[in-house]
Amino acid sequence: MVDAHSFISKATVLIIDDDPSKHNLTSDLLKDYCKAVRVAKNTKNALKIVQSDSPPDIIFLKIMMPGVAGYEDCKNLNRVSKTRSIPVIFLTEKNEMADEAYDFERGILDCIAKPISFVNLLGHVKTHLEMKNRDNFFGAWNALLEDQVQKRTAELMAALDVAIQAMAYLGETRDNVTGNHVCRVQYYVKALAEKLRFHPRFVSFLDNDYTIELLIKTAPLHDIGNVGIPDRILLKPGRLTPDEFDIIKTHTSIGRNVILQAERDLKTEMPFLKYAKEIVYSHHEKWDGSGYPEGLAGDAIPISARLIAIADVYDALISRRVYRPSVSHEQAVKIILEGKSTQFDSDIVDSFNEVHEEFHRISQTYADSEQDFKKKIDYLEKAIAVDPYS
Repeated sequence: MVDAHSFISKATVLIIDDDPSKHNLTSDLLKDYCKAVRVAKNTKNALKIVQSDSPPDIIFLKIMMPGVAGYEDCKNLNRVSKTRSIPVIFLTEKNEMADEAYDFERGILDCIAKPISFVNLLGHVKTHLEMKNRDNFFGAWNALLEDQVQKRTAELMAALDVAIQAMAYLGETRDNVTGNHVCRVQYYVKALAEKLRFHPRFVSFLDNDYTIELLIKTAPLHDIGNVGIPDRILLKPGRLTPDEFDIIKTHTSIGRNVILQAERDLKTEMPFLKYAKEIVYSHHEKWDGSGYPEGLAGDAIPISARLIAIADVYDALISRRVYRPSVSHEQAVKIILEGKSTQFDSDIVDSFNEVHEEFHRISQTYADSEQDFKKKIDYLEKAIAVDPYS
């Protein structure tokens, strides 16, 4: 005798059959063994039952009914998300067995020929409920694992963001700018990248949100090499001598070497730091080859560094320094436009010109306060007073 407890005793069965005498027979065979047996005369009524708060665990569907063939009803059931996971077993006459009954691509799992054998019927129910229960278990397990992976990934990405921001702020604390500079540069780069993402020259580079996100996240690292520059030079309130400027230029190599050393220590190259290395090392290169550290020109300069170059120069121009006042937004735009094809990539300058009002809005939203500026003055004076020849 088929084991009729366990899954069967907890199951709700739905029978879709337009013939009362036939579905009553099937219902009578199952009602003493199942939790509930429900009946629908067509798929329309069946869908209402399926979409209710108590959907069935298994469906018996007659192949041939007036108006539409059973396999078409099965396709309709498969279109509904709640129904798609419910096993469908066809009820058929023997002369229909060679018809569409075994077209599994239509979602048909099994077929029972009439007259129905009681033992055969319960055996089919038990088998498919066990399979459904197994699939539900593994589906829930996979969903749980996926949820855990997503949470862990989110935690790691959050930790990565914090680490990058901490590194960026560490670099900025050594310079005479404020932490708002970090935020502004990030948003400038975002505005430029989104404007350029469909440009023929840049579409292959900015082809997805992930690339733009990495650029935004790593943009603040552009000056982390400042941590290796002596205070007497980095914080000098006046013009630098040629020798001092040569030392300042080494911040590009210092910053990149910090990242490279971290990768060597970890014995792996981190993909998310690829743009960081480009930005840190090459954002002072100029389109005409007159920049540093390598004197790269044109397309030899990484795109990431070209984007940062405009963002960084714009922010430097509109920001007050201890050794000079800030310039207006209009003046900053004019200076950048004058650097087209000499200091900057002409196409990026054109895009900047189209979004420069967004740059202005960002600069106003994240403007430095007077208190921020005074703090930087105090820091500069104390740093030089402690060791003016460091």
